[in-house]
Amino acid sequence: MYLMDYHHHTNNSFDSTAMMEEVCLKAIENNIKEICFTEHFSVNPLAPTYGHMDFNKYFSELRYCQEKFRGQLTVKAGIELCEPHLLTDKYDQTLKHLNLDFILGSVHNINNQKLRIVLKEHNQQAYQLYFEELYKMVSAADIDVIAHLDLMKRYGYKEYGIYQFEDYQEIIHQILKKAIERNIGIEINTSGLRSGLKQTLPSMNIIQLYKELGGEILTIGSDSHKAETVGANLIEAYNIARECGFTYIYKFEQRKPIAIKMFGD
Repeated sequence: MYLMDYHHHTNNSFDSTAMMEEVCLKAIENNIKEICFTEHFSVNPLAPTYGHMDFNKYFSELRYCQEKFRGQLTVKAGIELCEPHLLTDKYDQTLKHLNLDFILGSVHNINNQKLRIVLKEHNQQAYQLYFEELYKMVSAADIDVIAHLDLMKRYGYKEYGIYQFEDYQEIIHQILKKAIERNIGIEINTSGLRSGLKQTLPSMNIIQLYKELGGEILTIGSDSHKAETVGANLIEAYNIARECGFTYIYKFEQRKPIAIKMFGD
């Protein structure tokens, strides 16, 4: 099995202290064949991710790891953009000169407020606001894959329980249709399996709906911020993908999706 982790953070992200070389060593130990580092980045001065990313450092470390682990581990250059449908000119200007393989798009803030704050102020209505913002992102942003599509549940499940898919099925349907129309994929993010949530992000209902609507581009990522958890729960995610009807997952090269068969015949 060609195991890939397409969502990982290091100390190039504001919320991680992991060293890229140590992550790579652990990935090899865990039989991962390909990893894509997806550091947080925002051009919005009001976002917590603003001002941390040093692209010279990031690409220097990438090149070092690509060379050191050649033949053992494929190392790809990725990024996770926060609200990339906003300030698009600034994003375009910053990213156009970078040699990126993969771009994740995520909504961590709504009207410059963290999702936890939005949830506190709007209670259950925060889910609708989140999905509406996600639809805006998928309609306008230059991204390859939507990161952790139902992220709001990470912050809401303890107080409100897991949201009911049926309550938001219409707007989720719209998000997925727009993603497919624009050749944007989704990921199975395993981070929820390592918390009390005990679910992938997004839920299986969303993954199944994406498949039913004709979606094909699917990546899998641990969303790990530590070397110790690189590749965590990937096998479970592969099995979920298969259960939802997928036979391929995708890797990216120069932002081009490439299908990889999950399991041998």
